[in-house]
This record gives sequence, structure tokens and C-alpha cells, in this order.
Amino acid sequence: MLTGRKLALSLAFTVLVALAFGVSCRGFFTNPTINSIAISPSSVNLDVNATQQFTAWGTYSDGSRSQITSGLTWTSDSTAVTITAGGKATGVDVTSSSATITGSAQGLDGTASVTVVGDVTSMTVSPTSQGIKPGGASVTFTFAASPGPPYYVTADNGGTLNISTADSYLTCTTGVDGKNNPAEVCSLAAGVTGVVSYQLQMTYPSPSGGTTYSPTATLTVNY
Repeated sequence: MLTGRKLALSLAFTVLVALAFGVSCRGFFTNPTINSIAISPSSVNLDVNATQQFTAWGTYSDGSRSQITSGLTWTSDSTAVTITAGGKATGVDVTSSSATITGSAQGLDGTASVTVVGDVTSMTVSPTSQGIKPGGASVTFTFAASPGPPYYVTADNGGTLNISTADSYLTCTTGVDGKNNPAEVCSLAAGVTGVVSYQLQMTYPSPSGGTTYSPTATLTVNY
């Protein structure tokens, strides 16, 4: 039978062992850390005034994956899209439509792309044909949209300019036409040979989720 003194010593020893074991376990079983962050959805078209909830998912050092619900900061790099502290984005402006949404936690970032889509169901192009000289003056094509906004579609506000012959000689960038309307300004470098013409067509996401196509414009090479 344990005496009072021996019992006290035994209990003290048991407590010390338990404390030591607890410290050892805490040092051995460390919490996993985040290796990377992914944002869902990763890409979305967003109507003006429409909202989209984004979520952030962490992949951890132990191989697990789970949603990040705390310690997360959301930002947007464009006035085209606003985002709340809870990750809800709103489409605001179609004139500068592209935005990158970033979710940050523990020094790591995950990103998603947002394109603000306007009310475009048809487009016209002006002019429908144009000549261009290699190394000569640039020419402009205006893609007017209806009903809008945007009222003019360019590659800078959500449109995609498709060119039939992809080469390094013809380049088109967003600028303005003679009436200061947004347009695609095309230049043809000297040295091009054998190309008779280029076909240009603008596309834009439609409100129904499909694609709106402009008529095709012809750019004829005048050697």
C-alpha cells in the first residue's frame, strides 16, 4: 500500500509524464500549412449589376484540400468589378471589362478572371472593306453594338477580334476612328508577301450565354 508521501510522488510523476507527452505530441503533430490557393470559379462572364460568389480553396502540406473560411482577403484590380470582404463580386462597368479577382491568405494568392458582359445582341462593322499598303498608313474598323452597352465593341472591353490569316505583319490594337469612337486600328508592316487579303470579324459574349458575331470585314493588301 502506498503511503501518503509515496502517493504524492507517484501522482506528481504521472503529471510530469503527461505534460511531457503532451508537449512532445504538439511538437510532432504540427498543423498542415497552405501550399497553394485556388479560386472557384476560375473564370466567369458577369452581366452588368449581376453578382457572383467566389470561394477560395487551399491545398495543404499534408495533401488535403478544403475551403478557406477565415483570414482571407479579397481584391479586384479593376473598377469594372467590385468585390466584398465575403467574396461576392458585382459587375459594374463594361467600358473596362476585364478584372482579376484575387483571394489572399497566409502570404499566398489565388486568382480568377471576370469579364463584365453588356447587352449586345448584334453588331455592324464600318467599313466593310478597306485597302492597306505594307508599311503604309493604318486603317480603322468600328464595330458598333446594339442595343448596348457597350455601344462599340473592341478587344479591350470584352470583344475578340478574329483575323483569318494570323501572321506577324498585321497588328490591330484598340484606338479610335475619325469620330472618336472606340475602334480597332490595324497596321501592316513592310515585307509581307503573297497575302491577298485579311478577313476580320469581332465576337462578343451574348446575354444568353452564347456568342454574338459581327459581319466580316475585308482588308485588301495593296502592294
